[in-house]
Amino acid sequence: MKKEKTEGEARHGVVARNTGSSYIVRLDDGTEVNCRVKGNFRIKGIRTTNPVAVGDLVTVTKAADDADYITAIDPRRNYIIRRASNLSKESHILAANLDLAALVISLREPTTPTTFIDRFLATAEAYNVPAMLIMNKSDIWDEDDRELAEGMKYLYSSIGYGVAEVSAATGAGVDELRGLLAGKVTLLAGNSGVGKSSLINALVPGADLKTGKISDIHHQGMHTTTFSEMVSLPGGGELIDVPGIRGFGTIDFEASEVSHYFPEIFKASEGCRYGNCKHTGEPGCAVVPAVEEHLISESRFASYLSILDEIENPEKYRKPF
Repeated sequence: MKKEKTEGEARHGVVARNTGSSYIVRLDDGTEVNCRVKGNFRIKGIRTTNPVAVGDLVTVTKAADDADYITAIDPRRNYIIRRASNLSKESHILAANLDLAALVISLREPTTPTTFIDRFLATAEAYNVPAMLIMNKSDIWDEDDRELAEGMKYLYSSIGYGVAEVSAATGAGVDELRGLLAGKVTLLAGNSGVGKSSLINALVPGADLKTGKISDIHHQGMHTTTFSEMVSLPGGGELIDVPGIRGFGTIDFEASEVSHYFPEIFKASEGCRYGNCKHTGEPGCAVVPAVEEHLISESRFASYLSILDEIENPEKYRKPF
């Protein structure tokens, strides 16, 4: 017979779901408990809207009122974070302790902006999380879409990112993707409407996540995932599903470090005359000529410049990207 947990007894587990007002913690013995937060949690002084994130390894203690409380968070090996809103100086932690950050994108209905893609990838680089792209909705691509998909696959794979092509609707590429995600804790993110929930339903039979339609007016997705949660993959591994993101505002980037988060720009910058070159017209810059010679993608360089501009002129960025 399993003994009852007594007041003050500490247990360990992983945060599996954020319900908004509380958290579901999956304890080491496999049971799940509904917990509240006790204490003041911070990450190196960063102000966050959510002190506890899905994927956090935590200590749970039962209080005198018989409620379970999260009383401590283990040191995070990594996490993905974004600006809570473009009017805010606070950040929002999407997930913690990740093996992979996978961004689901679509080429149409809706189109995922390259700036959004590059900001996500740069943030993954900044917080030491390996990243990949998942191009969904391949079943609705026409000839032009296919050509664009091949170009994007070539671009991002040449930089070093994995790129998968799938259709959640038909199942094309889903088995191969499931193999890539097996055994990993993966953040699955995307802008609203890219079919993320449908993809999880295809990857995890029985998940039955709610899916939504595309807005006819704005050609954008409607939010269907309300809170972040961890979904177990058949055969091992976890997906962390987060609500659809309208924009991806970076947080706490130093202008001098932004190029470090674009691997191809950082590599080309080794040829710059000055170590503090920002690649915006300085003499002896090696990056701008590389862009002009098409050795660095113009879209990637534009994304790099947009982050620099946001750092230097934050007042301009008052709406989602």
